[in-house]
Amino acid sequence: MTSALRSRWYFGWNIVAAAALLTLLSTGMRLGIGPFFLPIAHDLGFSRSLLATIVAIGMACYGLAMPVGGHLIARFGTRSVLLLGAGVVGASVAWAVLTRDPFSFMLAFGVGFSVGLAFVSPVSLTPVISHWFTRRRGMALFFLSTGSMAGMAVMTPVSAWAIESFGWRATLVGFAAVFMGLTLPAALFVIRDTAPEHTDLLPEEAAAQRARSATPPLSLTLREAMRTVPFWKIFFGLFCCGFSMNLLGTHGMPMLMDHGFDAFTSSMGIGLIGIVAIGGTLVLGRLADRVPRRKLLAVIYFIRGLGFFALVLVGTHWELYATATIGGLVWAGSIALSSAILADVYGVRLVGVLYGMAYLGHQLGATISSWLGGWAYEHFGTHWIAFGASGTLLIAAALVSLQLPRKGFTLMAPQVSPEAVPAR
Repeated sequence: MTSALRSRWYFGWNIVAAAALLTLLSTGMRLGIGPFFLPIAHDLGFSRSLLATIVAIGMACYGLAMPVGGHLIARFGTRSVLLLGAGVVGASVAWAVLTRDPFSFMLAFGVGFSVGLAFVSPVSLTPVISHWFTRRRGMALFFLSTGSMAGMAVMTPVSAWAIESFGWRATLVGFAAVFMGLTLPAALFVIRDTAPEHTDLLPEEAAAQRARSATPPLSLTLREAMRTVPFWKIFFGLFCCGFSMNLLGTHGMPMLMDHGFDAFTSSMGIGLIGIVAIGGTLVLGRLADRVPRRKLLAVIYFIRGLGFFALVLVGTHWELYATATIGGLVWAGSIALSSAILADVYGVRLVGVLYGMAYLGHQLGATISSWLGGWAYEHFGTHWIAFGASGTLLIAAALVSLQLPRKGFTLMAPQVSPEAVPAR
């Protein structure tokens, strides 16, 4: 019986597990800068606006490095890019903990560290999972998304505890050691670009796929797709998503501490969002195939927007944890749903490159919010400007999402007007 079960085990799930673990670390660190923010600023004598600018530059580099990583993967393979990313992270952390100069720290922590993490990001790991899975591709990619949410849940409280116990430098070095210690064996022994011919398809499904691929439908070119309104609506939504996620990750914990919460409570409040989001990804994954995706995406953005107003208003522990719990239910899913809608509208042939281009909007929003959160507080003494802007943008994204095409409509011919896309 045991040998029979082993014979049915698909190696692609090993890749999913490794990718989710690496995503937990890379995304968890990108979304979990908050515990490092005040200790670094105080230790190095940086103002909030200066450090926020460095973090913002890092967010921009993180986003810009993703298409670079995708190009390198296409040319040299996923394994080589993961190894390169691990090496860049290690070198950048070594430089960051040894420097006190703002410009050098910006190059090390802002640029180098971000580029290294981008090479081991979900955007780099999504293609290899897509190659290995056809029948259960959605489930596999949702597990990757769960790894991202777990990263936020784990990294924020763990980093806060480690910084309080050992200091931010030792914590950063420890992260780099764990990151490299897991990335190297995963890249060398688990991650494989070449998948079986029929991936995880059953024999009859493989035959049906061959029949469909024999007569491929006419689809838009990349340039034509990027000129259509639905793409830019998705882009705007991801911009708002990145703005909110990285504002919370960078300035959420400092904001709560400024409002009277201690470091542990603040980190647990932020971490609770990620913990709840792990379960939220599984629920949303099932709902995404049962209700109109555009409506579900609008609900996610709307509730998340209200949550940002609530976070600034919370004054007790139970209010913080209640807000974090509700927000965590809708914290995940916007990126997965956005990529699914792109596939619905433009077809699977373009979804990868369109997803990469749209994700630049996510990091553009992350760059602006990372800077705005520090600059606005330093100049006006309030977090309402940044967090209020985030809530307003998310509500706007919810309204825009309601105008997206319904599931089942596909833009296939170049002459179809995007304004004429029906909505349900």
